[in-house]
Amino acid sequence: MATEPLIVLASASPRRSELLELAGVSFRVAPADIPEEPLSGEEAVPHALRLAEEKARAAAGREATGRWFIGADTIVVLDGRIMGKPVDDQDACRMLTALSGKTHQVVTAYAVFDCQSGACETEAVQTDVRFKQLTDHEISAYVSTGCPLDKAGAYAIQGGAAHFVREIHGSYTNVVGLPTCELIETLRRLGAMTP
Repeated sequence: MATEPLIVLASASPRRSELLELAGVSFRVAPADIPEEPLSGEEAVPHALRLAEEKARAAAGREATGRWFIGADTIVVLDGRIMGKPVDDQDACRMLTALSGKTHQVVTAYAVFDCQSGACETEAVQTDVRFKQLTDHEISAYVSTGCPLDKAGAYAIQGGAAHFVREIHGSYTNVVGLPTCELIETLRRLGAMTP
């Protein structure tokens, strides 16, 4: 009889699951549903780190099996301001117009909570992303697909917005939603994966 994986991903994101699968991680999914609004005065990196840890701990608190719980949160930051998920099509158009022709930062924080020891390791990885100048038609056509509505900053680099990106500096998988290189290093350091 097969045993349950000891690594649990506290996210319903198919992109995060795919990245872990590509890295050869044996895991199962147990999404954590927590409020994601920034606290008053909370800056981008502390916000993402807090949410990642809260997600990991929330999933661990509800699950009977598993040892290492991975929480993650991805945010888009433009000129120091957090851009969350758009509330509607008009908001998505506003966000994409703001990103057009500019460089912004994508921050993904992750937390690995070891429910056996009580230890929790967190890290935030930042990638600079520069968009080309977008036309109104490009923006409206992309928004009409519905893709931007559940994405921070109203876009997915691995989806229909791939051709918006002029260049990136840093981790590509971080922009997708999980800095795989750094996370795997953390899992190995904690003993969750063999070296």
